[in-house]
Amino acid sequence: MTGASAGIGRAIARHLAADGMRVAVHYRQRREAAQETVAAIEAAGGRAFALGADLTADRAIDALFSALEAALDGGRLDVLVNNAGVASDREDPTVTRRDGFVAGISDVTPEEFDELFALNVRAPFFVTQRALPLLADGARIINISSVATRIAWPLLPYAMSKGALEMMAPRLAQQLGARGITVNTVAPGITDTEMNNWVHETPGAEEAISEMTALRRLGRPDDISAVVSYLASDEARWVTGQLVDASGGMCLAPGGM
Repeated sequence: MTGASAGIGRAIARHLAADGMRVAVHYRQRREAAQETVAAIEAAGGRAFALGADLTADRAIDALFSALEAALDGGRLDVLVNNAGVASDREDPTVTRRDGFVAGISDVTPEEFDELFALNVRAPFFVTQRALPLLADGARIINISSVATRIAWPLLPYAMSKGALEMMAPRLAQQLGARGITVNTVAPGITDTEMNNWVHETPGAEEAISEMTALRRLGRPDDISAVVSYLASDEARWVTGQLVDASGGMCLAPGGM
């Protein structure tokens, strides 16, 4: 799975490993974090290995799959999780934006827009294309989107990129259904991860988010990994082409009513 070094991706990797799968833990830059994910999986009795690739770079996907094919040693790929994505420019010290996020139409530059779409749309599209010959019949493809596609928050280019990603599931589900391959999308809400540290750094933010969420709390990574685990299982064999909102019911009514 892509983007498995930390946060929701790490939780998904650990959950799938606990389900008995051997997990390829992909990372973009955070090699040590990916190795920590692998170590945690192995300590729990699971199997995993790390693969590094900047999916926005030319030829990176070919290199990634060459390494993956070598690790599979002739085996098939049963589950593909496209989790790698970016919502902010916090890691770029040369860019200054409100709260570190690429937000509304007046805030974003062409370079930032292209970066968002390169990782959030282009990468999962071509990763999936490249994975198709490796996928076993009856395999699962699961894309990770965001509740931002249905809520008018300021993260405009991010929401646009995730909206494009969501279009993959129903179309690929129709195309790949003859092989028994299911394709679904999971849309988390605001989840308590390192990327969302701003929630704890901003007075009152966690309380406000909880108030606008039907289940009255901040999401946790294992909330999302449980949904992905179900979609990856045989129990979900008759679910395909769907968008599953895994936000705890964020913004279901005006003002959290």
